[in-house]
Amino acid sequence: MQPTEFLSRLSLPERGYIRERLRDETFGGILLLVAAAIALVWSNSAWASGYQSFVNFEFGPDFLHLHLSVAEWASDGLLAVFFFVIGLELKHELVLGSLSNIRKAAVPVAAAIGGMFVPALIFVIINVSTPQGVPGGWGTPMATDIAFALAVLAVVGKNLPIALRAFLLTLAVVDDLGAILVIAVFYTDKIALSWLALSALCCIAYAIAQRQRVRTAWLYVPLGLLTWVFMLNSGVHATVAGVVLGLLTRVNPDPDETQSPADRVAHRIHPLSAGICVPLFALVAAGVDVRSIGVWTAVSTPVAIGVILGLILGKPIGIFCTSWLVARFTQASLSSSLRWLDIFAVGLLGGIGFTVALLIAELSFDGTDLSSAKFAVLVASVAAALFAAIALRRRGRAYAALAELEEVDL
Repeated sequence: MQPTEFLSRLSLPERGYIRERLRDETFGGILLLVAAAIALVWSNSAWASGYQSFVNFEFGPDFLHLHLSVAEWASDGLLAVFFFVIGLELKHELVLGSLSNIRKAAVPVAAAIGGMFVPALIFVIINVSTPQGVPGGWGTPMATDIAFALAVLAVVGKNLPIALRAFLLTLAVVDDLGAILVIAVFYTDKIALSWLALSALCCIAYAIAQRQRVRTAWLYVPLGLLTWVFMLNSGVHATVAGVVLGLLTRVNPDPDETQSPADRVAHRIHPLSAGICVPLFALVAAGVDVRSIGVWTAVSTPVAIGVILGLILGKPIGIFCTSWLVARFTQASLSSSLRWLDIFAVGLLGGIGFTVALLIAELSFDGTDLSSAKFAVLVASVAAALFAAIALRRRGRAYAALAELEEVDL
């Protein structure tokens, strides 16, 4: 059996898909950062009470228990759209992309798993060893925010090889899948089986419609909304509905189609997710009033230390070590144009946990611990971005030379 080379040059169609995805995510990442900054300033200003009133304002019909606060609409509703896009991306990777070949997928999947396990382990060790610790929040430092990470790349890593960007994208997608599984399994208190069965029936109807090549949005939009409503009432986090529907969407085009349904839907929904849903969630979730607890207190609690060390140290260590070990024992070789330092730099970028980290923090903590966890996520993400920028700058000339080769095609 010939050794596998990973992070080798991608095919032309895959490069086109990755570039389009990166453009959308970069724009969304910039909006995400702006929204988070506004939330922090607003929640620590003289108008902080107005921010709290905005976040806690309730609206929506009581029918089907949809009278929710703005914060609940953001985490349960807006992020369901975000996770639908994640489901579409994961389906593409599984069928057509880097996860379609088991041998080539081994390294990025292992890296993603290591990048989830090590931060969670660090968090648990720190929080178990002290009476004030809350080990149940171990899922907080697990996820990578791809939009935030790519916004950093837009500034300092414009010449980063497309294979490394695809590696980061794959890591983030698998991370998000792991996070949604954690939410579904470990952050569900009660399950109403009747509501869950109704949601499952809607998913089955969606899958059948895909197989029958039904194309009208007049069917899929109501089915999607009903799936979400039923999942919300089942006790399972409503974002799970988004991932499931994304995975059920057909990704291979028929001979008479220029685009598959997954590509068409992603093209329409992704700007909504990256440009509106995720930034609005950041506006609602990132507002931490550190005046009430103090900056030092906010970052010195066991929860905060576990999150910060989990993201800044656990992510790059987990990603780098599992990548190296899998490559070592499967005889997979790193592309000759890259260095293991590049993998470590991507691992540092993986420490930028934002959207999903904030979501899991809201499910894990309350009161002072919640404020501390959120602030720690913000601090760790900024620190990881700075460390990644330094590492990427060290390889700037090499990336520039590789970028020229990217444009050459046989």
